Amino acid sequence: MQAIFTGPVYVVRDNIDTDQIISAKYLNLVPTITEEYEKLGSYAMDGLPDALYPERFVKPGAMDTEFPIIIAGRNFGCGSSREHAPIALGAADCQAVVAESFARIFFRNCVATGEVYPVECTERLCEIFRTGDRAVVDIDAGTITLERTGKAYSLKPLGEVRPVVEAGGIFQYARKVGMMPDKV
Repeated sequence: MQAIFTGPVYVVRDNIDTDQIISAKYLNLVPTITEEYEKLGSYAMDGLPDALYPERFVKPGAMDTEFPIIIAGRNFGCGSSREHAPIALGAADCQAVVAESFARIFFRNCVATGEVYPVECTERLCEIFRTGDRAVVDIDAGTITLERTGKAYSLKPLGEVRPVVEAGGIFQYARKVGMMPDKV
């Protein structure tokens, strides 16, 4: 399966924690309930300080983001182990987070939920890209291209976690490969 994502990027810096990705006050929303899943998306990245991030990831009153790609610095998703963080991003229609590094638990939650591709970059892209720049993430080629310059930057391969994300998470992957019976 080829994975190419195109669109404007949302740029954040280092140490974006799970409280910034989805505030604790929304953790009572149940992702398996459709209406509540959609609400989670409307609150994605709502904990970012307005002073540093005046442009909101999800505009007030909207359910989805205009930014299918997040560009981040180091240690994206640090903090608590809440799986609501990648779920909120996926519910907002974010497709990939390209970061210098991820907190281990956030990376695992991305894979386990299958909500968003956690892709590591090899350069400090949060200093090159600006919020609103258009980019193309090509998982197969291992590149992200900044459309305004045409320059492509390298991404680290996802390896064995890719098919799990593509299947929609660990449970769907286990069903797909016969490790678990299909839902009855």
